[in-house]
Amino acid sequence: MQKSYEADFYSWTQEQANLLRHHQWNKLDLPNLIEEIESLGRKERQELRNRLSILIGHFLKWEYQPNQRSRSWLATIRVQRREIIKSLSENPNLKPYLEEALQESYENGRDLASGETNLPLSTFPQQFLYPFEEILSDRFYPGGSATDDLMD
Repeated sequence: MQKSYEADFYSWTQEQANLLRHHQWNKLDLPNLIEEIESLGRKERQELRNRLSILIGHFLKWEYQPNQRSRSWLATIRVQRREIIKSLSENPNLKPYLEEALQESYENGRDLASGETNLPLSTFPQQFLYPFEEILSDRFYPGGSATDDLMD
């Protein structure tokens, strides 16, 4: 008995995997299977944009509130960089999308920085200005480097 895609998604996924494993092509729920596979690709792009938004937000906080810099901000920058690099490594076809994703993520990063710093949104540039080639480098910190006392 086929599981309903709408009624029990998890069971449906397990059944579809089993049908694929056993080459039972004629029993597959192709329309929903195709939709879910396409959705997986969109989720990878969304994950990249989300991580970039957080990274950009922390870059802006780092640059525009230098007296507030903390180990927490540094840790967030480092974690987001590692996860973005890992995602691009696991999904190399996302690399050509990176520049577009940066532009799309910038507005969210500005909102994040404004909300967390209580600085007006107009404080931050309207366009993404960080060097595209450097944002994933562990040596790049806008407005100043990560000081030794934060990295210890």
